Amino acid sequence: MMAGRTFGGKLAVGVGVTVLFTLFTIITSVVGMIFVVNAKDAAIRSATEDLTGAENLSRTIEMRIAEYRAYLLEGTAESSRLTEENHRLFRQQLDDLNRGATNASIRELLAAIAGYDDEHAAAVRKMMAVRAESADIPAITRINNVDVVPPRRKLQAAITDLTTRIREQVHADRQASSRRATQAIAMIIGLGTLTTISAVLVAWRLSRDLRREVGAAVGHIQSSSAQLEAAAAQQVSGGRDQASAMSEITTTISELLITSRQIADAAQRVSRIAEETEAAARAGDSNIDQTRASISAIRSQVDQIVQHMLALGEKSQQIGQVVDLVSELAEQTNILAINATIEASGAGEWGRRFAVVAEEIRKLADRTAASAKEIRTLIDDVRGAVNTTVMATEIGAKAVDTGARQFDDATNSFREIVQLVSTTNDATREIELSTKQQTTAVEQVNVAASDTARVSRETESSAVQTKQTAAHLSTLSSDLLELVGTGRH
Repeated sequence: MMAGRTFGGKLAVGVGVTVLFTLFTIITSVVGMIFVVNAKDAAIRSATEDLTGAENLSRTIEMRIAEYRAYLLEGTAESSRLTEENHRLFRQQLDDLNRGATNASIRELLAAIAGYDDEHAAAVRKMMAVRAESADIPAITRINNVDVVPPRRKLQAAITDLTTRIREQVHADRQASSRRATQAIAMIIGLGTLTTISAVLVAWRLSRDLRREVGAAVGHIQSSSAQLEAAAAQQVSGGRDQASAMSEITTTISELLITSRQIADAAQRVSRIAEETEAAARAGDSNIDQTRASISAIRSQVDQIVQHMLALGEKSQQIGQVVDLVSELAEQTNILAINATIEASGAGEWGRRFAVVAEEIRKLADRTAASAKEIRTLIDDVRGAVNTTVMATEIGAKAVDTGARQFDDATNSFREIVQLVSTTNDATREIELSTKQQTTAVEQVNVAASDTARVSRETESSAVQTKQTAAHLSTLSSDLLELVGTGRH
């Protein structure tokens, strides 16, 4: 390719090739870093969307279960409407996840969740129909434990399995992205090595061509000394331009090296801050779990209070029935005592004594009837208090359920923040590692550029010496021609 070129032209070609390889290495490094960053962004986006979708499924099914329980306790149309609305929202979220899923196992698990949801929805509708026709809470609870609880547990277990599968897929995507980053770094190092080798080959080729041309000039000194001097002058000019260009390239690479080191230091500081943030977030997550357990215990105690108050109401009703029986017996006894008094009035002395006993029995019956009325009043007061307590307890249970749902939402958001902080921390560490490796590669390129600049300066020095030698040889050739007497210059 260099046959027929002057040494300056060959030098320019060699510098051009070296500069092209250097620029190609820099561009490839930038493209590789962009590719790595895009891959990390894709992994983070996938983790955010898929994990958020799975958490939304879990949150929606918990809201649906809470509204269903509220309907079993109260039987209101609002609870029924919210239950159906949460079911539609759950199916919509499930369809969104199914459309975005690319993994076959996740799609199968989503299909299984849809089947479990159909089974659970059918059982819930059946129980809601039973609750609409009956208010027997204990019987409804027993039927609910048999028909609704098993499919609900299968559905919740499947959603938990889905979240685990998605996290495993995100971890696999992260590892694949790390492998691609390692490949990009290896390619950059290979290109840097290739650039160094090409610079060495160009220098060796130029040096060999120089020796060849000087030998040819010595062999043909009479015919080509002037041409050799002109070619040497061109080489000097080209060598100076090449040295200036290589100096600018070296300065640019040095600035890039300083920038890479600054980026590495900044990435290390960000990684340290992300680790501290992750530790604080995990500590907060532990406190949230303890608070959630306390709320669950409160909700269980409220449910027990409701059951005890309902049982107290039933006992009060039974006592009222007994009091009614006592009142009826008192009235009958009073009537018998009056009849006995009437009969005793016509029985003489013995009848008067019997009349005294009958009067005492009648007074006792009156006191019994009065006591029965007071007991009835007290029972009515107790029953009213029980009903008021049951209503207040149910309102408290609703408030506890609402607070639990809101706390669950806050917990899920906090856990999403923990996951995102963990993912960001991992990404920052990988960026830090990639930046350090890029800094190493840039240092190697800087060394190669310095070597190339040194070779260019040595080539310029050789060109100057060649020019001087050519001028001296031209003088010697002229002297030789004059001595020979040919008359040619």
